[in-house]
Amino acid sequence: MKVILADYSGFCFGVEKAIDIVFDEMNKNNGYHIYSLGPLIHNTQVVSQLEEKGLKVIDDIGSAEDGRVIIRSHGVSEAIYIEAKDKSLEIIDTTCPYVKRIQGIVNTYYKEGFSIVIVGNPKHPEVIGINGWCNNSAYIIETLEEAKGLPTFDKLCVVSQTTMSIPLFKTISEELISKGKEVKVHNTICSATKQRQEAARRLAKEVEAIIVVGGTHSSNTQKLVKICKEELPNSTFSVETVHDLDLELLKKYGIVGITAGASTPKWAIDEIIKTLEEL
Repeated sequence: MKVILADYSGFCFGVEKAIDIVFDEMNKNNGYHIYSLGPLIHNTQVVSQLEEKGLKVIDDIGSAEDGRVIIRSHGVSEAIYIEAKDKSLEIIDTTCPYVKRIQGIVNTYYKEGFSIVIVGNPKHPEVIGINGWCNNSAYIIETLEEAKGLPTFDKLCVVSQTTMSIPLFKTISEELISKGKEVKVHNTICSATKQRQEAARRLAKEVEAIIVVGGTHSSNTQKLVKICKEELPNSTFSVETVHDLDLELLKKYGIVGITAGASTPKWAIDEIIKTLEEL
């Protein structure tokens, strides 16, 4: 079996930076508590490794009694920073720079009287955090139909979740331009997402089957699955680890592609490649 890895796959620089910072903190072992406000990344294996080193994952900053709190790469609302300061908690901020930029855009335009539309998943922590920079007043939409259903605005600012589908954001943005007298559209999909989506589509056109490696809760991984299924509807397989591979099924393919979400560690990708090459 020939195995081809996509040109861009695995950790993006934002995730890699966050993991390096947190592992460095955990290895110092200075005796204070270190909390992560939600899982650091959407990868069960990496989160488990950090928990073994003593990282405590919490859902609410109110659960942190003392010590340091990690703001994960998805970012959080402005209110979380205020609450952490009130509790005298030290912040270790690993928010992705792309997400920080969106938070800044939203906050600036909100203060200038613009209504805010976020194109993304309303349940995703990144989107929830961004909404917190405009007093949770944003309209959050995922589809063209939702865009068409919005009212008209005097002033409108449009941003996107960093992992949004590029063609879908373009389509929705074109609809939203007609929704306001003054409309500012910011394509805030990150370059790593763009690179991975384009590379996955290219690869899917060249192989007989493609495996997408990544966490089931990872937004960017699920976008890759969708893109690959558009090219290979019957031979796109989503797995989290090597143990999820259906080797008997995969044996029938001569050329298999591999792509991976931005929260997928290199070792997980390498394990899968090695296993497939040995078939």
